[in-house]
Amino acid sequence: MVRTLASPLLGVFGFALILICLPARAQNVPANSKTAGNSAENAENGKKLFVKYGCYECHGREAQGSVMTGPRLGPNPIPFEVLLAYVRKPTREMPPYTDKVVSDHDLADIYAFLKSRPRPAAISPLLK
Repeated sequence: MVRTLASPLLGVFGFALILICLPARAQNVPANSKTAGNSAENAENGKKLFVKYGCYECHGREAQGSVMTGPRLGPNPIPFEVLLAYVRKPTREMPPYTDKVVSDHDLADIYAFLKSRPRPAAISPLLK
């Protein structure tokens, strides 16, 4: 019982820590990074990078996530600065991706890909 309660609490505290540290980390985001994610070219490159860096292995090919492997990342990703901070220093099972492995520019393109994912189809209730 303690183990099952500790895991979600650690996740909540880890996320809170990211938010607290965010202002200091956000200063490291280059001013010219493409955080808007509106360009189809950036999203297309981001899709290639999502596969290249193995993100799809846990988050699915369409960033849809899975209860067993990793959370849904798209179509409404967390703010870019939070994503950047988490990717650099994750608090859970995800390996860290330093700027030597994945550049801020590549992460901005991956972010554009995440934002471009379509919303899941609405599910109609079975019981009315």
